[in-house]
Amino acid sequence: MSIWGRVFAAMYDRMLAATEKDGLAAHRAALISAASGDVLEIGGGTGANLPYYGDDVQSLTITEPETPMAKRLQRHIAERRPDALFLRAPAEDLPFSDDSFDVAVSTLVLCTVDDQPRALRELRRVLRPGGRLLFLEHVRSEDPKLARWQYRMLPLSVRIGHGCHCNRPTLESIRSAGFEVGQLEHDTLKHAPPFVRPLIVGEAQ
Repeated sequence: MSIWGRVFAAMYDRMLAATEKDGLAAHRAALISAASGDVLEIGGGTGANLPYYGDDVQSLTITEPETPMAKRLQRHIAERRPDALFLRAPAEDLPFSDDSFDVAVSTLVLCTVDDQPRALRELRRVLRPGGRLLFLEHVRSEDPKLARWQYRMLPLSVRIGHGCHCNRPTLESIRSAGFEVGQLEHDTLKHAPPFVRPLIVGEAQ
């Protein structure tokens, strides 16, 4: 793990504090409140979603591949959701059988996975028939001018954002993986650089 990876994990919650206060936390709360049954969250990061899982969740499994993030996540799980199961695993290779979960949760994850289409195929595989994907992701802008800027800023985004690809057409990728998108909201990440602000929040089956 790189030195920057450790620094990024240590700074992550502070970097997002203003963004969480001005809209992101509200999006998390509304999205995660819809989770029920057996739930899988990929890329749990530092555990920002943990406070929002309700009583309808029968089991909660959280994966995170990055060691510095995982250490913080495990500590927060012990404090906030001790019944949750934690595993270190990448989204592209989930260690679960087919049809294992009712709901999958992905928040600010699909921009950083190494292989986005494969990660989405894995989510599709482990969801039961009728299972739901709850997603909150920043994506390529629908504004051509901003989209071009995102492409120009990609090297900086990947380096400073620890692998963040700010220009991914994530909504298209979700549909291409076989999901049917139902609820969908477009917004922006407040206080973030303009090239990472476009945000989608929604549900797919």
